Amino acid sequence: MTVRQLLAQIDSAELTEWMAYSTLEPFGESVADYRHGIAVAALANVNRDHKRRRAPFLPEDFIPWHESHRSAKPDRGMFVDDPEGQANLIRQLLSAHQGGGGVTQ
Repeated sequence: MTVRQLLAQIDSAELTEWMAYSTLEPFGESVADYRHGIAVAALANVNRDHKRRRAPFLPEDFIPWHESHRSAKPDRGMFVDDPEGQANLIRQLLSAHQGGGGVTQ
């Protein structure tokens, strides 16, 4: 339904009521994402190695677009001044991704 169709079917008062209701009882895709994050965090916490990771997983850890994943400065990637060095770095990364070894610098 478009906004125009919505406004043709309900008045401002009803729309305001729905907005108030959604603050009390949230619904929609963001709630579904969080619900899924809760389930995955529970599964990850049941199976996590407590010696290697003492802190429990949180639902936000499994919602990639959650604000907790935003860093103060954007990732600029890895750049090398020398074009041949940059090409070698890319080859190493591709090789590591395909199981050909680790990245060395």
